[in-house]
Amino acid sequence: MSRFSAEHLTILRDSTAMLKPTPERAVRNFEELRTEILTTGPLRNLLRYRTAEIRTWRLETLPQPLKSALLLRVLSRGRCQFHDELGRVRRIGILALVQLAWEWLRDKLREPAALRCLERELAELENVPAARQAAPQPERSPVYLRTDLCFAIRSGGSVGHIAGVLNQLDQFFGPPHFVTTASIPTVRADVQTDLIWPDGRFASSGELRSLSFNGKFYRDALDRIGGNPPALIYQRYSLNNICGLKLSRHFGVPFVLEYNGSEVWIHRNWGRPLKHEGLSDRIEALNIRAADLVVVVSQAMQDELVQRGFAAERILVNPNGVDSDVYAPTVCGSTVRRRLGIDQRTVIGFIGTFGPWHGAEQLADAFGRLLEQSPENRGRLHLLLIGDGARMPEVRRQVERYQMADNCTLTGLIPQAEGPEYLAACDVLASPHVPNPDGTPFFGSPTKLFEYMAMGRGIVASDLDQIGDILDHGRTAWMVRPDDVDALSSGLLRLCDDQELRQRLGTAAREHVLAHFTWREHTRRILARLEQLCPAADRAPRAA
Repeated sequence: MSRFSAEHLTILRDSTAMLKPTPERAVRNFEELRTEILTTGPLRNLLRYRTAEIRTWRLETLPQPLKSALLLRVLSRGRCQFHDELGRVRRIGILALVQLAWEWLRDKLREPAALRCLERELAELENVPAARQAAPQPERSPVYLRTDLCFAIRSGGSVGHIAGVLNQLDQFFGPPHFVTTASIPTVRADVQTDLIWPDGRFASSGELRSLSFNGKFYRDALDRIGGNPPALIYQRYSLNNICGLKLSRHFGVPFVLEYNGSEVWIHRNWGRPLKHEGLSDRIEALNIRAADLVVVVSQAMQDELVQRGFAAERILVNPNGVDSDVYAPTVCGSTVRRRLGIDQRTVIGFIGTFGPWHGAEQLADAFGRLLEQSPENRGRLHLLLIGDGARMPEVRRQVERYQMADNCTLTGLIPQAEGPEYLAACDVLASPHVPNPDGTPFFGSPTKLFEYMAMGRGIVASDLDQIGDILDHGRTAWMVRPDDVDALSSGLLRLCDDQELRQRLGTAAREHVLAHFTWREHTRRILARLEQLCPAADRAPRAA
């Protein structure tokens, strides 16, 4: 049945629901729907469905509620509703639209005062001299902050990083305390976790929403942490957030900032430029100056910060890592292979969130060219694409272009815990990352890369900045020129045709990752560097 013939539409927006489409019900994530409407034209989608709904994590956390409600009304000729994971339903009729419009107008009127209040707070924080905190006390519990306004987290590199560090902290301190906007899969069940999420203020403005959330998160975090000072505050930086530095100053403990790239740059190059870009840049700089230690995952990221005037000695380059007991050659992928019907195929695998930097569409293009140039491989080779995200519509177009639906499986998002089993179902693993669109160095440290290495499979990867530094062509992986689809296609075929080579590369890759890139070693490096920077007797002012 055509994917355009369903009577009912479910849109997944920040939802953990894992719904499958049926002939009667279309299921789309928000980005996929947006791309579909732009591709097919708005008129073709006008009143197309009998009913339409948005499934989200919490009604309070749904972004752009007025625009979302109007979208449902445009798409549906019948019932529309928001539905969250607590079972709450908000019907979208005339009264609901009027209420949402009033909330949007109210936030617009409040915006100038909110910005002035934030400006005053930032000025006060910037005027406080940076002072080096005493070294963390190991008997205390560390506090880990995740403040991102993204709530329905099922899988991805951020999950691996957060769980990787959290699960190791009690090897060096007391039991960790996780204060977060969302539960994170694979974080150990015994880690104390407190959830804090927005109250709906400025829901129609992404930037004001993140700015105003500082007040609520800070107050709630103080309440959850209580009166006992933690060992340290560790924050995974998110757009416009100043809670980590405020909590550090409140308790007088070290502040470790995990910095995964400039949010200003990311929005400008991989999304939409920020309306209050100067303010966001100022907040970012304030966090970096205030931190006792800034942890980055690549040399390119340290170089960028040093060029911006930040002190190199307070920046630790610490690539991502892996739990080598979870990701291991001993994991069995036969159940996945049987379920997907690829038992007799040589399988090329990719896992990720299909971001602009991942190169998933280039991988689909390369595989399509491989089949086009050697049709005899259609009965032998299979592409397994694990995950979902912004570039999935382009991947689907490549699958259709090369007529390779029988040779390609798109799994959609899978739970993080099932990732090793899916990777074990693959013979070759691909990391086809692409250069930054503005020509700046690639600053990533792909978590998938270390998971691939730990699985002991043959890897085909882009020879791109840190990826090329960690992998050695012909010894631990088969490296290809970045953004070169033909080179990628040739590399894939080379490993698919040579079982002995991919086994040799996989064995060497696992040995290398065990020696250098486990999450335990990653966490140890952070705390060792922090102790060097924060000696107990040294509380002198620190230069920016």
